[in-house]
Amino acid sequence: MAKTVEGGCVCGDVRYSLDNDEIAGGGMCYCANCRVAHAAPGSAWISVPANGVTFTSGEPAIYAYTREDGRAAQRGFCGNCGSQLTYYALGDPRTDITTCTLDDPEAFPPRGSTWEEEKLSWTGA
Repeated sequence: MAKTVEGGCVCGDVRYSLDNDEIAGGGMCYCANCRVAHAAPGSAWISVPANGVTFTSGEPAIYAYTREDGRAAQRGFCGNCGSQLTYYALGDPRTDITTCTLDDPEAFPPRGSTWEEEKLSWTGA
């Protein structure tokens, strides 16, 4: 039986579980969209299959938008506290989960990064 990984928003209204065996490697994203959505220089993510998230308490609010490349995307967040929880681009085989909303984010350190060309110069190495 697979180990369950759990997490949720800062206020506790939205909780989720993931099957540890389905978690793909994670990384840091420095794209402008993530920076603004998280109000941070970057965001850490892990990936699961598109239907790999089970919400065990509450449901995320969804913000749908069109990416710069024209693809539809959506971000899931807590409608109460605003914690960013998920990211999904239409047609992708995976959903991304914000690593820092995991109960144990230390278990999934970033293994790489994306959108380095949009990384802010003052964020360091």
